[in-house]
Amino acid sequence: MAATLRPLFVSLALVFVTVTAPVDMAAASGGGAPAGPGALNLERPGAKADLIVVHKSARVMELKHGEQVLRTYKVHLGKVPVGPKLMRGDGRTPEGTYWIQSRKENSSFHRALKISYPNADDRVRSNAIGLDPGDFIMIHGTPNGFPPTKLPRDWTNGCIAVTNGEIDEIWRLVDDGVGVLILP
Repeated sequence: MAATLRPLFVSLALVFVTVTAPVDMAAASGGGAPAGPGALNLERPGAKADLIVVHKSARVMELKHGEQVLRTYKVHLGKVPVGPKLMRGDGRTPEGTYWIQSRKENSSFHRALKISYPNADDRVRSNAIGLDPGDFIMIHGTPNGFPPTKLPRDWTNGCIAVTNGEIDEIWRLVDDGVGVLILP
């Protein structure tokens, strides 16, 4: 009897795996590529981001929900984009693990999400060399009244900048408390 149940069990297991396995919508539609800048991943309509990942060297920021990339944006960084932020005014964008601490709707840069910089590691590193690590690192739009086409590649004082349309979208998809991972 066990031998006759085995094919039935295998068939049911295959049906279960087929029905419950996640679908790669890009591959299923023939695209095969991950979501591009500002593109919606159709697997999770209405999903909000639970993590922001910034890849400084690639100038890319991803909004993620679990392992899924919901959106990808090109970003502008601090005027000195290589290396972690060490002190106030050094023009560097920090590297490390943070969270969205608050938001400012009427920012000088359209809208802004405040990152919890400096963290404990940043303070230890800066204090060890007698420096003030600074604060007020944000993800924000472009300066109010300034044409975005006139901005250089990396122009902030250490913040992460996107277009005004993109910060409006990020504003809706990211709640306060969401983690931010900034990688070299």
